[in-house]
This record gives sequence, structure tokens and C-alpha cells, in this order.
Amino acid sequence: MTRLARITLVSAAVAIAASTGFHVVKEVKVGGEGGWDYLTVDTEARRLYVSHGTRVNVVDLDSGAVVGEIADTPGVHGIAVAPALNRGFTSNGRANNVTIFDLKTLKSEGQVKTGENPDAIQFEPVSGRVFTFNGRSKDATAIDAKTGKVDGTIKLGGKPEFSAADGKGKIYVNIEDTSEVAEIDAKTLAVTKRYSLKPCDEPSGLAMDVKNRRIFSVCGNKLMMISDPDAGKVIGTVPIGDGADGAGFDPEKGVAFSSNGEGNLTVVGQKGGKWAVLETAKTQKGARTMAVDEKTHMVYLPAAEYGPAPAATAQNAHPRPAILPGSFKLVVMGQ
Repeated sequence: MTRLARITLVSAAVAIAASTGFHVVKEVKVGGEGGWDYLTVDTEARRLYVSHGTRVNVVDLDSGAVVGEIADTPGVHGIAVAPALNRGFTSNGRANNVTIFDLKTLKSEGQVKTGENPDAIQFEPVSGRVFTFNGRSKDATAIDAKTGKVDGTIKLGGKPEFSAADGKGKIYVNIEDTSEVAEIDAKTLAVTKRYSLKPCDEPSGLAMDVKNRRIFSVCGNKLMMISDPDAGKVIGTVPIGDGADGAGFDPEKGVAFSSNGEGNLTVVGQKGGKWAVLETAKTQKGARTMAVDEKTHMVYLPAAEYGPAPAATAQNAHPRPAILPGSFKLVVMGQ
């Protein structure tokens, strides 16, 4: 074998090793009208809950079939599940409340008032509470998951975005307008720590490596910040795509994700002890949020087809194109 051939083979091997291989495996047609926000995987029950306008679409993760919906959830943003209680919870942004529903029948069991414009929602197992993070009132509402009663309100000092629980009684949430992460004690209902994510602007999506105590926050200025919540500081920064609104983490593979509305998925992992971009995989324009199925390692991203953008006006210089009716779907990424 010539020296040139050996160099070519080594270069090819490096290129293959540098690629994670994530690509579009399939698409799941959901249909219906309206926009979307967060989605939640129930790994054990093999269900995917997808916010969709005024309802939540429920998809069987194994068959890809739409198996039901949770209706009357106006402006729904997020979904949380408490399997041991057979209860699910939706944050209804336009109604300023939470819908409690039965995980088996998907029927509503009532609604609970929250702060203004509840966005992200999180079940915290140590306290047995559900927390909504309310964008307009800049606070969090704590609800007893068993009784459905409000236990208290936590002032956050800024507009909260996505959150994650560490399984030990703490919740971490991005504060969008101050570029911080706030730590909440789920039992005492108090903010126990906050730290800066600068140079991050407007952090939105957040994911957590619970075992290794790392938080991944995606930012409006095309950065992912990796932080140590115990030390309260950023320990790594990597570039991501534009329009990111969701983050994810696969604990078995040890990789984090950023879903970028420009039409790609940034895959982030460690190289030589430092966090780095492993791959940027093509998705679909507008696919800005995501969820990871830890059993199959598939990544699910809501998306749709769009019509032409309307003409700009003095009141709206950048009008959004309309979603084509019936085009709502899930883009499924895998290796």
C-alpha cells in the first residue's frame, strides 16, 4: 500500500469517527391545524405527548400511530407526566391554567389556576409537585400532584423558559431575560442559587445530564452553554444553529442536542475532555423543539410545511408564513 493510500484511509476513518450518523429515519404524520411548542416522552408507557395549538396529540412511540388527544388546552406549551399517580399535566398559556388528565384514558380530571402564561412544566418526584414556569408573571406555580391544590408561588426575577429536575429535589430553569440559570428547592419553594450564562443571550431550551451534573442551555445567539450547577458556572461553550428552542440529552450515548429552527440538529459531545460539536444533521426548517426517547435513542422534532410569507407591513416587518393545513408532523432522527 502506498503512503498516499494509507493517508487516504486514515483520513476516511477520522471522517467516519467524527460523524455520529444522525439522519432522518422517518416522518410521522399527525395532521390538524395550529402551532406547537414542547413535547414529552413517557419512555415506559411508550407514548409521546405533543403540544399542538389547543390540544395535545398523543403518539404511540413504537407504532408511530396517533392514539388520542387531550382537548381543551388553549395555547398549550408543555406536558408533564407522573406515572405513579397515573396523571398528566398540561400548561395552557392562553388560559393561565393547568389541565390534569388521566394517563390511561386521556380524559381531563380538572384544571388549576397558575400564574400568567404558563410555559414550561415539570413534575418533581421528591416533593410530589408539578411546577409551571409562567412567562408573563415571571414566577413559578407549585401544585400538589395528588390533590391538584396550589402549594405556593415562587418569584423568579425574570422570564422563565425550559426546566429540568435532578431527581434529588432541585429544579433548574433558564431565565431568558437575565441570561441566568435559577436553582429551585422543590420542598421549600425557594430560589437557592442563580448563576450567569453569559455570553449567552436569551436561553430557552434546557436539558440535564443528571448523573454527571451538567446542564445544557441553548441560546438565541447560536450558542450552547454547558454549565456545572453545583459550582454555579459555565464550563463549556459550543456553536449551534439559529432559532434553537429545544435541548435534549441521551444519558446512554452521552450526547446533547440542540434543535435549531433553521433546519438542523446540533449533536454535542466530548472530544479530548472538552465539549465540541460532533455533527450538524439536517432536519426541517421550523423544527425548533425536540424530545429524546432514551429507550430507542430516537430524537423527535415537530415540524410542518409552510406557505409563502405574506408581504411586510409597517406594523409587521417580518410576517410569518402560514402553516399549511394538515401538514403537521414529527421528524424522527436516529442513527
